[in-house]
Amino acid sequence: MEMKVVGKWLGQRHFQADGPSGNTIYMDAKKEDGGTGQGNRPMELLLMGVVGCTGIDIAMIMEKMRVPLQGLEIEAAGERREEYPQAFTRIHLTYHMTGEVPPAKAWRAIRLSEQKYCSAIGSLKAEVIPHLVLNGQEVPPLDVVVDGQPD
Repeated sequence: MEMKVVGKWLGQRHFQADGPSGNTIYMDAKKEDGGTGQGNRPMELLLMGVVGCTGIDIAMIMEKMRVPLQGLEIEAAGERREEYPQAFTRIHLTYHMTGEVPPAKAWRAIRLSEQKYCSAIGSLKAEVIPHLVLNGQEVPPLDVVVDGQPD
């Protein structure tokens, strides 16, 4: 399965990228690196892709579980290498969920997304560390079964 995107240089460090969805995004370097600040940094977009991918998974999984998810916000904090390439080495994902969501089902949805469904996470070498805040209360990781294996 192939996906194709096209990036077009707009001058200095500013790029436009178009993909099969028909939407356009803009990328740029920070001013101290010769950019003009007219777009997101590529590594920001990478984290945004992770958040979007796992978020879509969680919403779909909760719907299939018939769990009434009222709200979902996901924070991604990525740690990067000092040397080049400055790849992400660790990504903390904090899932803020609201609604009548049983903690075990929330953790199951998170684990299914991270271990099975999220292509963005699966494409990275970084260690992903999940955190769950359910209705304002932090919930420690629960052992849940994913694909017949305990987590």
